[in-house]
Amino acid sequence: MSSAEIIDQSVEPPASKKRKLTSTTSPQGAGAADKDQTHAQEPQPQKRCQCHPPQGEASTSAPGAAATPPTSAPNSSNSNASADSTIQLSSSSVCPSCSQPESSSPARAKGGAVADSVANRPRTSGLSSSSSSAAASETITMAATANNSSGANSAAEIDEALYSRQLYVLGHDAMRRMATSDVLVSGLGGLGVEVAKNIILGGVKSITLHDKAVCTIRDLASQFYLTKADVGKNRAEASCSQLSELNSYVRTTAYTGDLTEDFLKKFRVIVLTASPLAEQRRIAKFAHENGIAVILAETRGVFAKVFCDFGENFTIYDANGAQPITTMIAGITQEAESIVTCLDETRHGFEDGDYVTFAEVQGMTELNGCDPIKIKVLGPYTFSIGDTTNFSEYIRGGIVTQVKMPKTLNFKSYEEADKDPSFLMSDFAKFDYPSSLHSAYTALHQFIEAEGREPKPWNEEDANKLLELTKALNADINEGVVKTFAKTCCGNLCPIDASIGGIVAQEVLKACSGKFTPIHQFLYYDAVECLPENVAEEDCQPIGSRYDAQIAIFGKQFQEKLGNLRYFIVGAGAIGCELLKNFAMIGIGAGNGEIIITDMDLIEKSNLNRQFLFRPHDVQKPKAVTAAAAVKRMNEEVNVTAYELRVGVETEKVFSEEFFGKLDGVANALDNVDARIYMDRKCVFNRIPLVDSGTLGTMGNVQVIIPFLTESYSSSQDPPEKSIPICTLKNFPNAIEHTLQWARDVFEGVFVQHAENASQYISDPTFIERILKLPGVQPLEILESVKTALIDDKPKDITDCVKWARNHWEDQYSNQIKQLLYNFPPDQLTSSGQPFWSGPKRCPEPLVYNVNDPLHLDYVYAAANLKAEVYGIPQVRDRQKVAEIVSNIKVPMFIPKSGVKIEVTEGSTNNTFDHSNEEIDQDRVNKILTELASLGKLDVRIKPLEFEKDDDTNLHMDFIVASSNLRAANYKIPPADRHKSKLIAGKIIPAIATATSVVSGFAVLEIMKLSQGFKTLDRYKNGFLNLALPFMAFSEPLQADKQTFYGKEWTLWDRFEVQGEMTLCEFLDYFKNEHNLKITMLSQGVVMLYSFFMSKAKCAERLPLTMTEVVRRVSKKPIESHERSLVFEICCNDEDGNDIEVPYVRYTLP
Repeated sequence: MSSAEIIDQSVEPPASKKRKLTSTTSPQGAGAADKDQTHAQEPQPQKRCQCHPPQGEASTSAPGAAATPPTSAPNSSNSNASADSTIQLSSSSVCPSCSQPESSSPARAKGGAVADSVANRPRTSGLSSSSSSAAASETITMAATANNSSGANSAAEIDEALYSRQLYVLGHDAMRRMATSDVLVSGLGGLGVEVAKNIILGGVKSITLHDKAVCTIRDLASQFYLTKADVGKNRAEASCSQLSELNSYVRTTAYTGDLTEDFLKKFRVIVLTASPLAEQRRIAKFAHENGIAVILAETRGVFAKVFCDFGENFTIYDANGAQPITTMIAGITQEAESIVTCLDETRHGFEDGDYVTFAEVQGMTELNGCDPIKIKVLGPYTFSIGDTTNFSEYIRGGIVTQVKMPKTLNFKSYEEADKDPSFLMSDFAKFDYPSSLHSAYTALHQFIEAEGREPKPWNEEDANKLLELTKALNADINEGVVKTFAKTCCGNLCPIDASIGGIVAQEVLKACSGKFTPIHQFLYYDAVECLPENVAEEDCQPIGSRYDAQIAIFGKQFQEKLGNLRYFIVGAGAIGCELLKNFAMIGIGAGNGEIIITDMDLIEKSNLNRQFLFRPHDVQKPKAVTAAAAVKRMNEEVNVTAYELRVGVETEKVFSEEFFGKLDGVANALDNVDARIYMDRKCVFNRIPLVDSGTLGTMGNVQVIIPFLTESYSSSQDPPEKSIPICTLKNFPNAIEHTLQWARDVFEGVFVQHAENASQYISDPTFIERILKLPGVQPLEILESVKTALIDDKPKDITDCVKWARNHWEDQYSNQIKQLLYNFPPDQLTSSGQPFWSGPKRCPEPLVYNVNDPLHLDYVYAAANLKAEVYGIPQVRDRQKVAEIVSNIKVPMFIPKSGVKIEVTEGSTNNTFDHSNEEIDQDRVNKILTELASLGKLDVRIKPLEFEKDDDTNLHMDFIVASSNLRAANYKIPPADRHKSKLIAGKIIPAIATATSVVSGFAVLEIMKLSQGFKTLDRYKNGFLNLALPFMAFSEPLQADKQTFYGKEWTLWDRFEVQGEMTLCEFLDYFKNEHNLKITMLSQGVVMLYSFFMSKAKCAERLPLTMTEVVRRVSKKPIESHERSLVFEICCNDEDGNDIEVPYVRYTLP
């Protein structure tokens, strides 16, 4: 393999670095993988000025020169972006001839990805702001950059604030390679604009938008950056401005000329979305021969095709994006076929052929830091690393870590692959569809060439012609699906474009970065289940509407039905924005209907990378209102109402039973399980459909919930996250995750809980009375924290804050460790004679404070300023001043204490640790109460902090990183940088725009089915995908579980309807007489209203009361005016006295 055949050879090979995908790429990069191979020396092209090519030679950026001048997006919105940029253009990247950044044409080698033209120097992305006028004055075919600050996406530095969530999916190395990549997208229809949008959000170096077609009214059905005012304009030129606003770091230009070979060779990836078959074949052939990745994509009606060719030797640095597996070792045998056993029979998760490396092995030290070793899996807890007979004898310990090795994938040219296609299955229930559609797409192009038009919508004659053409290519086809394809292929559907556009864009990012496994090589997708039962040809004729392309598939009647729908989108984040866009494009709420969206959050900078309806000037504006306004600009016909509210019990006055009763359905765009469960309950109660969708990195899922047909979201639950035992967190951490969780706990305890308790003590006269009623030792713990905040650690000025921080450092990282080692010395043995400090227990060392150690000062600096913020003391953001204060502090000498109890078992976890059964020290409680009372009335304001991970100025993450890494130093755990620390401590969900697009498209397809009222499960699809693998799977939703009582079937969708008002006695009698059920227990929520074991006095008191009065008295809460009904749960016995499962009761208020 030649050096030019490795992806982006100029970029340093990736350095070493679950369901959360946080991994970067393998430590064995291109150089490591090929160190034993002979490298062919590739000729380097002469560096030349793109603005002033040699005489007689056209610039490679400007084939065709003045023939077809392109359009560049305006620069009006880029001044702020330039100011915010964290990337600087190096002086070496400026052309000496014209002061423009150089843009040398990269060298190409057949079959490989791209090598940079200048070795070992990453290409910058775009023009500096000072050079924009010069670029504008040049007469060249390619326009100057659409973004003055597009140089910010250089490989040297990445804007982590913007790309935060995406970085956790792709990693820094992959994004650096992307930042040197030039991409061409040809065809700016619905699919092309979706692909371009996601590529720009992803952060490539530049994107060129190519199209010769002009906008028609049909384009408005799915091209969301075109309006009626753009009809008659070139689609690329009309779209360029809005696309460029998505990411000021990506140079975005429009081009309307011919796709000549000179023009094409400057790109790393070419995407064709609307090209004739002959042009597809010509360009694909050229790309394959010149080492350029090419993707062919077409969406036709409810069908789609994707083809990928990344060359004959494409390097994949990380096939799946999963974090490398790390596990502890219990033993390694010394033999020809060694056996490595994992600690405590922990499943290692390795696969045959994986590569691993070792660390911290005692005895067989030859393995520590070894080159990656290929393993053979022997079982779930054991594997072999081959011959270890020449190594020393294993004693104890060791950590084994998986190493991601580069892999090479060979792609056939389009010409070859077309004759012998390999398919990625999108639906395993449709095995014969891909081969049939493969021939049908070719036949369609033959039809268009012969007839000069596409087949007419739902026209039987044209469908038969296309069928015959298809059969001539392939006799073994599914005729039904080919005819359906023929009848609908002239139409276009936005949600199909959204899903396929997301898939294609992810393939582009793979081609640029070598991250994840590409599609190999064809993907065919269909959504025939969306189509109506009967469609009349006359109902599908164009009417001069923006929805004509959709009417060609579904007809005018269905379009009217969409316009009258009322749908509720919950959440205006990444998925919410995509859903809004899709709703507007297909015309939901464009008639007498309405789209309602709610979100309580404000827009943050990190949102801009995925939530494409927002722009930098929208930061700190309400999400829902801003998104609604943006989508209204896309389609002025839709009716959109936005709320700045969360969904929950506290907002049921707004989102009431009456509100839900007027809806046709709900689309969840939520990021937490609790809110999903709440919305699920609301939809089940109100018997309306719900479509739930979510993403996690490159993974995504869609679930459709249909009244009286399917199970609900809450019917099945994910297993709970594994919790960390208390003893591990407090005394025996062995992974950076443990130290980060510990640091978060310290933050919450010191700056949140102590401050909150003290604040309540000051402001609430009933505080003491309330806490003394708490069980166990909780009153003492709370009083201790109040005393600490108001007496022991209460600072007067910043000097006191620094003194507290310095002493806290000493306690955390020296004194507590000394106490632990006093209890358990390094040579401690267990009762079985084994070393106590072995296995997962790492023997710590106390740290010695050094003011010149940046990490030590980081902690004191952050802790002191956060302490000052809590007490309203002016902060000191001068590190030198803090260091000077620290140097004058004398720290008391620590003497370990005897009798200190330290938990060593793992029986208690941070979720289950409970003090409720411990006895309280009443004397200590009384003493603290006396001390607090002596303070008198306090004139002080204490402000608890609220942890915010994304504000780099508030010192929250500074404290967490320093705190965690200092503890890691205690236990010799490798530290984590700020980026990784933020992911773990902030519980960030990795996210990428591509997966969001795919999932939202699939979700809207299900909504289109729901709006047609399909009543059979085979019409609907739950979906799961992982774009990294790539993998897609669809299945019918699970049917709701059925139960019976007295021979009557019921599901979660059924209930007893009872019209109030009744007394409790009448209510019990009603069920006895009407349903032959004896109620033994009756509850509302967590409140027990009646039970068979209730005292006679309580029964006598409650039975005569009305149901509403019973609820008011027992719950001690009023019934709100917006409540139309109450929900009761009942436990019953049948006529034989046996327990029987029955539905809940909806009690309608009078």
